Amino acid sequence: MFNYKLTIQYDGTNYAGWQIQKNAISVQQKISEAIEIITKEKINLIGAGRTDAGVHALGQVANFKVDVELDLYKFQYSLNSILPSDISITSSEKVNENFHARFDAKSRAYIYLISKIKSPFYDKYSYRLPYIAKMNITYLNKISKVLIGEHDFTSFSRKNTETENKVCDVKNIWWKETKNFILFYIQADRFLHGMVRTIIGTLLKTIEKKRDENYILEILNKKDRETAGEAVPTKGLFLYKVRY
Repeated sequence: MFNYKLTIQYDGTNYAGWQIQKNAISVQQKISEAIEIITKEKINLIGAGRTDAGVHALGQVANFKVDVELDLYKFQYSLNSILPSDISITSSEKVNENFHARFDAKSRAYIYLISKIKSPFYDKYSYRLPYIAKMNITYLNKISKVLIGEHDFTSFSRKNTETENKVCDVKNIWWKETKNFILFYIQADRFLHGMVRTIIGTLLKTIEKKRDENYILEILNKKDRETAGEAVPTKGLFLYKVRY
């Protein structure tokens, strides 16, 4: 069989997340159906990360296997022609038969956009939070660093998650300010359901309450979702990059 790797961008606004679901439309479903139309084969599309409903992607990665070798230029053109305008295949390549988009990934990185101003062009893809312009980004970066390393992120994941192992290794985390935006970046080996948005909400809550990194450590150690802050909206979150 031939194994193919896709790099994907999508606007998650109209989808119930990446993963195929029974009673909702997902990104995985749309791409799988389009590939099956072209290849005339039933395929199993494996994604690197299961983004939640409403979350976007700049660099989602997936792979699938088929019996027939594909003309990649023609295949990618045809696939993008079939897919809706809010999903795009930005690259496609043939990879080793053993490549697995999810299990071979070394880390995933997400970015989150917070807009400082009201703009009709920013509203769909960022969380407008005017008061954040007054926040000390240097201090936000300082308190965020306490999350780097291996930690049990039970306090930052949804209560009803089926994942038993809540330990994640955060490799990098930072905030950056531009004229109109605050950009949040986080990279880890894996993420729990709702984890990134809850981390952001908790960090914002920490600085609002004028607390320090010990407050975040207390939340981590309690392993209780009720102690963490409210999750920020999904519309500002993007799966930025998957590293192998």
